[in-house]
Amino acid sequence: MDFLKELEWRGMLHDATPGIEEVLQSGKVAGYIGFDPTAPSLTIGNYVQLMLLTLFQRSGHQPVVLMGGATGRIGDPSGKDKERELKSYDELDNNLQHQVRQMEKFINFTEGDNKAILVNNLDFYKDMNILDFLRDVGKTLTVNYMSSKESVKKRLETGLSFTEFSYQLLQAYDFQLLFNKHNCILQMGGSDQWGNITSGTEFIRRNLNEKAYAVTTPLLTKADGSKFGKSAEGNIWLDEELTTPYQFYQFWINAADTDVPKFTRYFTLHTREEIEAREAEHAENPQELKRLLAEELTIRIHSEEAYRSVLKVTELLFNRKAGKEQLLDLSESELKTVAAEIPSFTLPKEALAGGANIVDLLAEHTQVVASKGDARRAIKGNAISVNKEKVSDHDAVITHEALLHGKYLMVENGKKNKFILEAE
Repeated sequence: MDFLKELEWRGMLHDATPGIEEVLQSGKVAGYIGFDPTAPSLTIGNYVQLMLLTLFQRSGHQPVVLMGGATGRIGDPSGKDKERELKSYDELDNNLQHQVRQMEKFINFTEGDNKAILVNNLDFYKDMNILDFLRDVGKTLTVNYMSSKESVKKRLETGLSFTEFSYQLLQAYDFQLLFNKHNCILQMGGSDQWGNITSGTEFIRRNLNEKAYAVTTPLLTKADGSKFGKSAEGNIWLDEELTTPYQFYQFWINAADTDVPKFTRYFTLHTREEIEAREAEHAENPQELKRLLAEELTIRIHSEEAYRSVLKVTELLFNRKAGKEQLLDLSESELKTVAAEIPSFTLPKEALAGGANIVDLLAEHTQVVASKGDARRAIKGNAISVNKEKVSDHDAVITHEALLHGKYLMVENGKKNKFILEAE
């Protein structure tokens, strides 16, 4: 695989320093991307850069993951219109450990002569004092040079602290240390990192009289111009506790048709020929293209088991023919996912201890009906179901034995209105 050509057909090549193509073709190259642990998990936005490292490794080169144990304590001004809120050291350390565990699922750190290298830049600075930093690092680049970078220029009018201004020096020095310790001659990242990355190549040129290189990807946006990796609820995380596999799957299913070709090229591991054949086959069915991408990514990010679980939840929520068998087949965690996707109500378990009249249960503990009279009319009209069984008698009693996994009841009012009652 030719790395740059692979990026080009995928639309993932934004800029590159001259000469990098010849260098990559001459043999194995070490290249790095930095990740600051300012969030509790990696997001699908971060996964763009993990895909870059994956393709780099599949091209025979050696990825270096630089975790920003130090730079995360400072804050990168790139792409920010105001000062970043600093995290506690304990929070950053916990975030870093979790993000590393996530990365180990996607990048090979254990086998082969191009297995990935993991570095924490806190190791570079934890024993360095301010005088050493100013003498060894601060003298290399002028304030004029640093101020000319777009990430800095954008913030000069609204305000930029010296703390965030110094980030550029730290990232440049990181590059120099990786160049010395791991022969890492390439830094990659999003296009908003171009200024920081080229500060590093300049650092290496001035201090070591050596040549280093940069490659960036375009910032991935949606067709409407909004930021990629967001949903109505917020970030799309790679952690299933923050974004469930079902929500992750639905993010791709609900993507705009016009975004699917771009998203597919950024995130699939299929070849160009396979993707182009698939797009030709389903040219009139963009929903199938979304489904195929959602399937591939849900399995890769989560697991085959998680994907099967997503399909079970989807079947229950969207297939009107789904019956009691499908409901009883759901695990407790799958029912928890269902409860997060449809209107849900909590009730004390004691309310069911001696048995609860269905009319009282619906009218007093939920908003499934507007009143007891409404509940009776709905039952008379054969509209109410509990756990996929029709309730035909308004004197029916619901006990705790009806709770699925000792916790959940599914109630339906008509064909479209589904609700979950959660007993606590």
